Amino acid sequence: MSVARIQSFAFAGIEAMKVEVQVQIAPGLPVFLIVGLPDKAVAESRERVRAALTAMGLALPPRRVLVNLAPADLAKEGSHLDLPIALGVLTAMDILPVDEMANFAALGELSLDGKLAPVSGVLPAAIAASARGLGLICPAQQGAEAAWAGDIGVLAPPDLLALINHFKGEQILSPPPRGGLDQSDPGGDLADVRGMETARRALEIAAAGGHNLLMIGPPGAGKTMLASRLAGLLADLTPREALEVSMVHSVAGMLTEGRLITRPPFREPHHSASQAAIAGGGNRAKPGEISLAHCGVLFMDELPEFPRAALEALRQPLESGRTTVARAAAHVTYPARFQLVAAMNPCRCGHLFDPARACGRAPRCGEEYQSKISGPLLDRIDLVLEISPIPPSELLHAPQGESSAIVAARVRAARARAQARAQDYAEHAGAAAGGVSPDLPANNANAPTDQIILLPEAKGFAEQAAERLRLSARGFTRVLRVARTIADLACVDQVRRVDVAEALAYRHRMAGRANVASLPGPTAQRRGS
Repeated sequence: MSVARIQSFAFAGIEAMKVEVQVQIAPGLPVFLIVGLPDKAVAESRERVRAALTAMGLALPPRRVLVNLAPADLAKEGSHLDLPIALGVLTAMDILPVDEMANFAALGELSLDGKLAPVSGVLPAAIAASARGLGLICPAQQGAEAAWAGDIGVLAPPDLLALINHFKGEQILSPPPRGGLDQSDPGGDLADVRGMETARRALEIAAAGGHNLLMIGPPGAGKTMLASRLAGLLADLTPREALEVSMVHSVAGMLTEGRLITRPPFREPHHSASQAAIAGGGNRAKPGEISLAHCGVLFMDELPEFPRAALEALRQPLESGRTTVARAAAHVTYPARFQLVAAMNPCRCGHLFDPARACGRAPRCGEEYQSKISGPLLDRIDLVLEISPIPPSELLHAPQGESSAIVAARVRAARARAQARAQDYAEHAGAAAGGVSPDLPANNANAPTDQIILLPEAKGFAEQAAERLRLSARGFTRVLRVARTIADLACVDQVRRVDVAEALAYRHRMAGRANVASLPGPTAQRRGS
């Protein structure tokens, strides 16, 4: 009495963990059992497998069919185990060859007529199979996605019968081609934004350094318009980033037609989204918006309207670049290195600074509304910008600004300078650590402070400003990082006093703190002030 073994996977974040589907057909009362911590979807696989076999004119033998999902202490979730269970049963029935099935891993959902339906996680499963020297069997719609794993044998049949015929030599399944590249629409052109020089400057700094940005202004001032044009200023993802982002979207079941994501994702959840939708979670610990925005932008419009728990859940990922969904049975970690761009009104009605339109509770309504954003979250935002609406008469006569292509070229040059500096830093740090190089920071937003070299006058000014404004250690570090980005845009190697002054002008100051205008130094030289 032999046991058929088919390889498959379970998912912990974007990591594909090996699962061996063991099938034994033994004498006994006719029964079909699945053990090994299956969830409801996995337990229902026996009915889908039974129906698929019946659709092909096959029937389960009138014996005891036992399916064990090993390791037994790992929870199994999802319908993607339908196909490996069916293949294990067919192998145990001597319909499929044991030696050939040992060379493949499989995942896919079975329809009642034997067709294969798409499932999530094909890309990380294909990469894990390739690392183990295995091929992959997956649904036909996802063959292009699996082909991105590189030198791996992929079989993508439309149904179970086509797969059986392939192994019997009656039909040949051709290897699927790789999917295309997902070039998402970068949004509008920055040339459409007339006037608003300070806002355009802040947007350029945010794009060049990957800095978090908060825009405060009345309705219709142009906050959403500016945020939507940030994506057009960002460079394409590196191959490593593209693969990592695509793996997150694959686990979420959002990788369209197997196309690899090569542009930074731009996610804009509605303010009614829950904490699980933002940070990740739910019954199956799916990735949230912060993970779907990995290596890209998370735009949160109407920031105070989000649930307080969802906003506070942003604090740790903004620092660590990852999020952990904790469950009693397991902890699932997803990457979440995103750039936060948020917009909000100054008060609930939005007209706090317009006496003719403000409500009767001003200014207290503004204080209450803005207090929904906690101090620790504000401390993690590098650039805070107050946007005033442009009168229609000025809007019609304002000259057209630079296009996104021109600004994006400066952004790329600034990021190249930062990356070269990070490379030099990593080489020196690796030599000091015995040749082990640390991970390179993606941009200035997470650069070590010892990479930031200030001129003597800039250092003294920064220290005095931090004391006067009572900046936290985190706030002071973020000011220096923004100043480093400003210096990169100006193509200078050392941070100048004027760079620090401009960075301080964008720093949020809580009520009661000193105004930056009272600080000594050329703050009036800030561009757009």
